[in-house]
Amino acid sequence: MDTRSNCPHNHRVSCLDCSLKNVCLPLTLETGDIEKLDNIIARGKPLHKGDHIYRQHDVFSSIFAVRSGSVKSYSIDEDGEELVTGFYFPGEVLGMDGIGQNQHASSAVAMETSSVCQIPFNYLGELSQTIPSLQQNCFQIMSQEIVKDRHLMALLGKSHADQRVATFLLTISTRKTRNRLSGTVFRLPMSRGDMGNYLGLTVETISRVFSRLQKQQVLLVNNKVITILDIDGLRVASGAKVEVA
Repeated sequence: MDTRSNCPHNHRVSCLDCSLKNVCLPLTLETGDIEKLDNIIARGKPLHKGDHIYRQHDVFSSIFAVRSGSVKSYSIDEDGEELVTGFYFPGEVLGMDGIGQNQHASSAVAMETSSVCQIPFNYLGELSQTIPSLQQNCFQIMSQEIVKDRHLMALLGKSHADQRVATFLLTISTRKTRNRLSGTVFRLPMSRGDMGNYLGLTVETISRVFSRLQKQQVLLVNNKVITILDIDGLRVASGAKVEVA
């Protein structure tokens, strides 16, 4: 019995075997084209928590797709302070911040046992010229990164902590659903400290917001596992308008 697909961290799983092929770079590709893409991808052994994929200022050569686990991106400012810039989950691509200056503008580190696919950017560019749908997928991923940056700016512009936390959870819910995972029950792999860094809030404030949302029966929080009980209530807490049927 072939058990390769049973372990999400298995580096021998090809694009054709991968459960994420319909949400990752192979999206919309035909079988023959997926095989061509698979030929340029490198898959290392699983990363442990704290292992870096790349570091800020490293020379840019590849982008990476998360196959399992989760990854945090962060940068170090001029004062030596860490600034969390994003979180990435299975099926999502990171590393495109290095395209413009030919060096990575941030670092990427595994938040738990994780595995990634390394895709050399030069080879990807050459392959995209012969596979139009692959080029379109790359453009779509770049567009998503721009949207994420704008979303973060809008998120930090919200004045209330409840709005920031609720919007953050809604965003993760949407991304989980897009990647064909549960959007109502999911685990937050990042620490409260990293979440607070990303949202511009203290750990104590985040804990208070979670407590309020639980009392309002909007969420159920069990350690790092979040269960959204009332999605409309969460949208209201985020400051979004909820249409009444």
